[in-house]
Amino acid sequence: MNEEQIKKTPLHDWHLEHDANMAVFGGYEMPLWYPSGAKREHIAVLKGAGIFDTSHMAVIMVEGPGALTLLQTCFTKNLETCIGKDKTPLVPGRCAYGIFLDDLGHVMDDAIASQVAPEIYMIVVNAGMGGQIARHLKDHAGMSDVAIYDLTDGVGKMDIQGPMSARILAEILREPETVFDRMVYFSFKGFFDENSPLADAVRLSDGTPVMLSRTGYTGEFGFEIFLNPDNIEHVWEIALKAGADFGLEICGLAARDSLRTGAMLSLSHQDIGPWPFINNPWSFTLPFNDDRTDFTKRFIGEEALKNIKKMEYTYPFAGFDLRKVSLGDSTVVTDSDGAEIGVVLTCVTEMAIGRVEGRIYSVASPDRPDGFNPKGLSCGFVKVTKKLSLGDTVELKDGRRTIKVVIVDDIRPDRTARKAIKNML
Repeated sequence: MNEEQIKKTPLHDWHLEHDANMAVFGGYEMPLWYPSGAKREHIAVLKGAGIFDTSHMAVIMVEGPGALTLLQTCFTKNLETCIGKDKTPLVPGRCAYGIFLDDLGHVMDDAIASQVAPEIYMIVVNAGMGGQIARHLKDHAGMSDVAIYDLTDGVGKMDIQGPMSARILAEILREPETVFDRMVYFSFKGFFDENSPLADAVRLSDGTPVMLSRTGYTGEFGFEIFLNPDNIEHVWEIALKAGADFGLEICGLAARDSLRTGAMLSLSHQDIGPWPFINNPWSFTLPFNDDRTDFTKRFIGEEALKNIKKMEYTYPFAGFDLRKVSLGDSTVVTDSDGAEIGVVLTCVTEMAIGRVEGRIYSVASPDRPDGFNPKGLSCGFVKVTKKLSLGDTVELKDGRRTIKVVIVDDIRPDRTARKAIKNML
């Protein structure tokens, strides 16, 4: 990609003015970290709050009487049975996480679908994927009564994540008590379009309309904020001012990556990608029936997943110290007998966790030992050809070093994403 093809978010110049270390990600030049450093940014999200520029993400609108039918075909999550323990349908104001698969059952991208109105859905996909997913939807819409709009670069987005997030937003929202009332995890209020009747539901104290979503990519309590890109620098600045007394740190992609890994969240095109989407920590997005013998709806990629010949398995792991391995073709996973069994998808240092007497604690764990001050642990995901069990030890080798890690069912404990909002104010 040459320099002319690299995109910039509306906050690009702000990042440069504040000495961000920049790199290209998803076709956009984005901040990796700021002078305070990635570790400080990471820990701030667990103890206070962090603010992230996420305007590189793409937004697609799917509208019309055929919108639900189209999404039920193209999106793995069953939107008719996706809310709560009772498995009720998606309704306006609620969101669902799922996957777009191709006919081979391979991942095109993951996404969050939010129902804006009975026949209007907002789909948030990864950087650079707006055009491809919009075309995929159009290709399968046929003659159905549905309109698809790719709003790539037309919507500004910023995230405030961490236990102090609601307190910070309360300082800049108009009527915060009303906004936060019954705002559960994976719900949203308001809209980013000034002309929408939903715009009045959430406005800042200066009248700026925003869509406030109780979602994020850190595993911690927080919000994603969608708004007109012309307003984002102004809102970014007032959020930073409001957060000064609450430990708000400006965060880059490095902290975002280590936070999402510790929270067991996949990175599309790295942890999930051009291989069958099955036998991984995110299979809850597939519409299995209760005994997992079939699916509850028909969707693209379904037949391929039912007829896999060669099984592979994706597992999370945690190491014993902060050392990590690099990613690449020469990096392999070996089992306890030394046999090569797979590849490393993600390996990062989760800087807020450590082991004490065999147990992993976080700096935010309420029962962490006195004086707990971890150096961090390596963690991530491996894809292997052998079925493994919880507690199995494998080795990761990259040619420079070999590290032992353990297959786990969770990485960073005591995450706050699902906590009741009333307990966070």
